[in-house]
Amino acid sequence: MPPSTSSTTNRRSSRRRTSSPIVDDPFDFGRIAATNALSDVYAMGGKPILALALVGMPINVLPHEVIAQVLKGGEAVCAEAGIPVAGGHSIDSSNRSTGSQPSAGLAAIGVVHPSRVKRNAAARAGDMLVLGKPLGVGVLSAALKKDKLDATGYQVMIDATTKLNRPGADLAQLDGVHALTDVTGCGLLGHTLELARGAGLTARIRYADLSWLPQVQDFVRAGIYTGASGRNWNAYGAACRSTSQATGCAPC
Repeated sequence: MPPSTSSTTNRRSSRRRTSSPIVDDPFDFGRIAATNALSDVYAMGGKPILALALVGMPINVLPHEVIAQVLKGGEAVCAEAGIPVAGGHSIDSSNRSTGSQPSAGLAAIGVVHPSRVKRNAAARAGDMLVLGKPLGVGVLSAALKKDKLDATGYQVMIDATTKLNRPGADLAQLDGVHALTDVTGCGLLGHTLELARGAGLTARIRYADLSWLPQVQDFVRAGIYTGASGRNWNAYGAACRSTSQATGCAPC
């Protein structure tokens, strides 16, 4: 059934997010960018209903066939989510401040009942943190850039980055779920800190309970990690405290 147009029964939200490539394959890039954009809707307990494609492409550098593959990747994810790509916007990113860096994403529109909107500032004391996916996509991406990631590892990374966060809409229906968020560029620690600060609480994470994608911890021990991890730690490390001697991956 189509969503009600009454503002008293449904709340609609629009989220825009674009991504820069972490892979070379344009179809995979489009899929990852679209999944990332739709995650914002799921992270508020919503169900996406349509999307607009957003692309910034250096048209004098990239062949049109490559750009088309990016768009097809995004369309494939939207089809999996059961929503149409109703249109889009594009810009020529050649000779702009970003150079020739392509970007792609979606303006995603979703619907959720007002009483079921989940924010990242509504956690309550005693809530348990539940992680929906294993960690380590950034490390695998860094390994790919250094030509250290094999075909199996690449597929693991693609599967993780193109898996829709659809459970968010179902979790929003549970009275015991008070807050939701998605874990992206700020890492697990950064987004958990955001949850805690928004609610005026502290959070405790047991390192031994964290789930990691295959090969991630081996790569970190070999000195392969993301540049963002250092920047993240500089930004919020002072607000974090370790009570153990855990070694290996830092979830930032």
